[in-house]
Amino acid sequence: MTEYNIKIKDLPEEERPRERMIKCGPQALSNTELLAIIIRTGVKGESALKVAQNLISQGGLESLIDGSIEELAAFKGIGMSKAVLIKAAVELGNRLYNMPEKKKFYIKSPADVSAILMGDMRYLKKEYFKIILLNIKNNIIAVEDISVGSLNSSLVHPREIFRAAIKKSSAAIILVHNHPSGDPTPSNEDVEVTNRIEECGVILGIQVLDHVIIGDGSYYSFKDKGLME
Repeated sequence: MTEYNIKIKDLPEEERPRERMIKCGPQALSNTELLAIIIRTGVKGESALKVAQNLISQGGLESLIDGSIEELAAFKGIGMSKAVLIKAAVELGNRLYNMPEKKKFYIKSPADVSAILMGDMRYLKKEYFKIILLNIKNNIIAVEDISVGSLNSSLVHPREIFRAAIKKSSAAIILVHNHPSGDPTPSNEDVEVTNRIEECGVILGIQVLDHVIIGDGSYYSFKDKGLME
């Protein structure tokens, strides 16, 4: 890992984060460089790059999402003003990722489900259960939140799931939930709940296409693994 012990103004112009971003685009910058652009200045003895590197090294990118403004502000070199800028940038990115236009997406595979919801769900500290409502052409009608908490039959009742599907005239649904551990491997309870919901879907004439479990950068598809017809 690169150590940023030099002031940004002492770097060659082509190596400064802002100039590199203008020339090469944001995708060319490291996480540390992107964060340094947001916080702009460092503190005595530490450049903005060094402060950004220390923050990411200590808490990971997850700390920018999970940490409160007060928690970020307490970190050396951040303070309240920079903490507010960081949280504003994170929230804006989250809103852009989850814009309503994404509901127009066509679902062709579990990878499409992951592309839409991975960024939103991979760092959640509790289990969230969602359903993707689809029309007859597998276009997304909506993404609905069903429950929060460890997945079990009392929290995830077919009544709540299919009420939303019927209300939106869905032809099919995809079940999605996350594992805060980061490991998407299903538990016995995951399998039991999925089977129960799938059976109810057959009775109601609403196809349950898949159950996708979101981990930290990986996912598990019941359909891909042959656990659903």
